Amino acid sequence: MHWKVIYGKGNQIRDWLYVEDHARALVLVATQSGAGETYNIGGHNEKKNIEVVKAICSILDELRPKPTKYAEQIRFVTDRPGHDMRYAIDSSKILDYLDWLPQESFESGIYNTVQ
Repeated sequence: MHWKVIYGKGNQIRDWLYVEDHARALVLVATQSGAGETYNIGGHNEKKNIEVVKAICSILDELRPKPTKYAEQIRFVTDRPGHDMRYAIDSSKILDYLDWLPQESFESGIYNTVQ
């Protein structure tokens, strides 16, 4: 049996970005920005880790159904010392200077990834 392991209470927050959106942003930066410019690329999709895991489980329930729900396999473990509760970036520069926003929502990006 496979287990989904979540550190602490699963409340750590991350900004999630679909990989193809990230690749599109990198191409845009490489071809349209000035030499030496730097940009933070964000997905505008801050989610708690537990939300992401539950979304993945829900998609698996749909795509690969089995007698029990995938979420029943989630197990929490002790959080590691010094673990940050939130990772966040300010990605406004890439919007302001290169008019870039991700094309995928969190829901469509996670579905595509799991699929």
